[in-house]
Amino acid sequence: MENFYIEDWFPLIMFASLGILVFSGLPVAFVISGIGIAFGFLGMAYDVFSFIEFFNIVSRIWGGIAENMVMVAVPMFIYMGTMLEKSGVAEDLLECLNVLMRKVPGGLALSVTLMGTIMAATTGIIGASVVMMTLLALPVMLRRNYDPSLATGTIAASGTLGILIPPSIMLVLMSDLLSVSVGNLFLAAIIPGLLLASLYTIYIFVRCQMQPHLAPPLPDAEAVHGMDMVRMMLRSFIPPVFLIVLVLGSIFAGFATPTEAAGVGAVGATFLALVKGRLKWDVLKDVCERSALTGAMLFFLFAGATVFSYVFRSLGGDDLVVDLVDSAGLGAWGVLFLLMLIVFILGFFFDWVEITLIVLPIFAPVIAQLDFGDHLAVAGIGPTETQVLTWFAVMVAVNLQTSFLTPPFGFALFYLKGVAPKSITIQQIYKGIIPFVILQVIGLLLVMYFPELALWMPNTILE
Repeated sequence: MENFYIEDWFPLIMFASLGILVFSGLPVAFVISGIGIAFGFLGMAYDVFSFIEFFNIVSRIWGGIAENMVMVAVPMFIYMGTMLEKSGVAEDLLECLNVLMRKVPGGLALSVTLMGTIMAATTGIIGASVVMMTLLALPVMLRRNYDPSLATGTIAASGTLGILIPPSIMLVLMSDLLSVSVGNLFLAAIIPGLLLASLYTIYIFVRCQMQPHLAPPLPDAEAVHGMDMVRMMLRSFIPPVFLIVLVLGSIFAGFATPTEAAGVGAVGATFLALVKGRLKWDVLKDVCERSALTGAMLFFLFAGATVFSYVFRSLGGDDLVVDLVDSAGLGAWGVLFLLMLIVFILGFFFDWVEITLIVLPIFAPVIAQLDFGDHLAVAGIGPTETQVLTWFAVMVAVNLQTSFLTPPFGFALFYLKGVAPKSITIQQIYKGIIPFVILQVIGLLLVMYFPELALWMPNTILE
């Protein structure tokens, strides 16, 4: 009876311990791996885990993460985005978009949204994107008498698009956890990512059309015409867009693997900085240091998650989750809505990395076994396990957009508040993000109801 009890409840205790200790202030990678090791020894004491299994964890880390060539793309994508930020390419891009959109209601806010969409295709590091856009755009928006809530909400929401739009680091991580092609996930996330950006754009345009005092237009004195406009486009808009098309296009066309394309992107970003005369030693050193530190943090998290998930499964965690789902009697759609609700609630308290590493290994096997055949068949799609997992991964990714914007631990809000002028209050920021969180939920429901939004591109291009 005692062994039955341990076999039944150790995974739940392990999961609850993780939820508590994440708030301890210790590095998350050490918390995840430490809980895994501790429960491994605890399982040994109750004879439900053997010491030799610890050696299996080492082989999984070495043979899985360390030998996964796709993971090599992660630090290079980080380098590409960081170099575009530090070299001033992003600043020039915002200035160009601002001039192009000056006649449109909410033109500067729309420029920020468009810039966030473009920069999302260069890096998946949300902190860097939000900080950069806050420093570049927020002072200008406040100087032009933009409503502070609209300004901060636009910046926070646009800055988080990089977590979904390829080449997203989160999608690279998901592909490894789900054993799904990273190119497949990249293709699947394009339309949902652009859908969110479109929802933001429509909301800003309509609201600024109805309440023009929230976003005064750019003065005519700052307009650019004729050849000056052409030169600005050639100098500030075409180069970063061409680099993004080159990187993503080479992946989708099959000319290059994600790793090779990431290398091209890193070299291309460095070349743009050189052409602009901004490739100085201090810039290069700072970019390399930030890329190395961010990459090291992510790989420590990958290793810690491997420890946790192995011990969790060895203690019967997978069986426990399946039994709980079966006993609930919710059906396929009930389980899916429950998991999406869990991810949404976890987003109030955890970062996307912790949620991804916790949720996917535990719940993906459950989702893969559920029957969504009729719904997916409506989209003209055969309900294979890979397609179900791809659809699920994209829904989780869209859902995780909210984790950056929902208080009390919305990391994008902390990044924004940390570098915003002192006149910006946290209440104004919270007020500003509410409409965008609602738009993200609408985007999630659309992807859930219309699976072709996520599956049409991979089915069409990769078939």
